[in-house]
Amino acid sequence: MDYTCLTNDSLIHIFSWFHVDDLIRASYVCKVWHEAAETPWLWREMCLKRWGFCNISALAAEYGKQAWKCYFLSRSNLEMRMTEGKSGGHYICKGLRGHKGRVVGCVYLSGNSPELPDFRSFTPIVCSASSDGTVRAWDIQQGEQLWCSPVQSPLTGMVAEPGCGRVITSDTTGLVKAWDSQNGQEMSSYSSASPQCTLLPFSVDGSSYLAVGTSQGSVHTLASPSLSKLSSLVVCDTFKVNLLLASPDKKWIFAGTTENMEMSPKVFSSQSVTCPSEDEDSLCQCLPVFVCCAAVFLPSQPARTAMVHYRDFSHTRHSKTLSVFDLSIKKTRYKSEVQVEPVAEFDVVFESGSSNILLEGKGSGTLIVAADRELRVYTLKGQLLCSFKDHVQPITSVCVDSFRVVTASQDLSLRVLTWKVDRDSGLTLDSRYHLLGGSHTMFRGFSRVVCDYSSIVASVEAADGKDVLKAYTFNA
Repeated sequence: MDYTCLTNDSLIHIFSWFHVDDLIRASYVCKVWHEAAETPWLWREMCLKRWGFCNISALAAEYGKQAWKCYFLSRSNLEMRMTEGKSGGHYICKGLRGHKGRVVGCVYLSGNSPELPDFRSFTPIVCSASSDGTVRAWDIQQGEQLWCSPVQSPLTGMVAEPGCGRVITSDTTGLVKAWDSQNGQEMSSYSSASPQCTLLPFSVDGSSYLAVGTSQGSVHTLASPSLSKLSSLVVCDTFKVNLLLASPDKKWIFAGTTENMEMSPKVFSSQSVTCPSEDEDSLCQCLPVFVCCAAVFLPSQPARTAMVHYRDFSHTRHSKTLSVFDLSIKKTRYKSEVQVEPVAEFDVVFESGSSNILLEGKGSGTLIVAADRELRVYTLKGQLLCSFKDHVQPITSVCVDSFRVVTASQDLSLRVLTWKVDRDSGLTLDSRYHLLGGSHTMFRGFSRVVCDYSSIVASVEAADGKDVLKAYTFNA
């Protein structure tokens, strides 16, 4: 064969079918292959074809002409390890011990993103909160605790403010606190007078805010990091606000309860609650659904929300409806109104009558639903793309990113599934492998899971009440 007649496009096509090890071997076949394998243009085109958003100009100074090749080989190798998940070689598991109570929250303070050019040298840091009244930060690669906050009342929840270097906690007395994620020092506090709070950090025009859903059915909006109160809105009087979400365009707050059949969830303008006017009510609208079980905003749409709910009061526990709406504001000469436009609606039937539904979104039109032991992927039109029953006990938590889906279960396992594009059905999932959490004599099951690009962290309920974090780190 005359290799000199191969075009650049042909080389990219051929190289795209090679395994990483094959690419390295191919460079020694002959002079032409060797030259092709060392061409920066080729590696750049392969990176852009596979990952689209690549921008590793920051590495050029360090690696020179080898920047694209180093990036492609390292990232391909990492994704291969994350896809195969072989113990003892592809990942390292660390147990993070120190809490003396139940873990009620776990977040990444600094995570590894696929958009980061030098993901290989990045050290993920996670933060956890517990009913033992402490907040702790961990280096998950070393398995070491970095700091621990002073003991306070039992904590009930925790969130991180992205890019702000702060974590927010709530406790059983209703006290909401902001902590410096660098050293664990308390920054400010706010008393909500609610024993159970739902926390939602969000931003508007570059300013940070915190929405606090209370047991009394209200949502308080606070400035951050001062935690000074800006406004309060009643959502579901006397019932706990346990659904609280912000839209990707930061213009909408979704609030609702799963505790009452007659309460519809509401959406309200974030601008109207962060900058309230004495002359005007908050821009707010009820959504036309009954008994909302779960909700999510689609990440690639400005303001598209999906909900799993009962169609009406006569439906059985096994049959529910998934509805999707687009939100917008219609401005007239005298006032502004919230527009709720139906996008899609279809029924979802589960074998179990469990009301514990988990709902996640990917892109602008893919929905991931988990109920009991089953995980499903739907299109907006209700087409079932795939379904899995990899667990023997109920799924307790789901984490979705651009590369994979990870489910945590009471059966003390995590299931890793990776995204793929099918020629006929489009976006779908491949079920890959389990990550095990330990012995059932010592642990009861996983309670929550969070991920960044190269690691997975999950909390395990311990039989003695002292929960443990399990950190799985994949290396390139």
